[in-house]
Amino acid sequence: MEIFPNSFIMQKTTDEDILQKRIQNASEDKKDKELMDVCKEFEAVFIHMMLKEMRKTIPDNGLIEKSTATKIFEDMFDEEMAKKMSDSEEDGIGIAKILYDNFKNKNVVKI
Repeated sequence: MEIFPNSFIMQKTTDEDILQKRIQNASEDKKDKELMDVCKEFEAVFIHMMLKEMRKTIPDNGLIEKSTATKIFEDMFDEEMAKKMSDSEEDGIGIAKILYDNFKNKNVVKI
């Protein structure tokens, strides 16, 4: 006498396979999100450098000299603006998406 019918064993194996695939897909989704986060961080650094260089082109009017505190505040402000710009819903300026796509396609084995 069989304790478990064959169909039950086959069903259990299939369920385990599905669960294993879900776990694998979840870890891949997590890796994809981490990759996109790193690409957005790179874009934020790039935007920050761009904003710093743009700020250097603005001439001082000479009336009030910028203090060290003002320069530090402007740099911090530019850094926060860069983070917000790169983390926007519209994909920032697009560098993060391009990097993400290139890194994802690099991992694909072409036959």
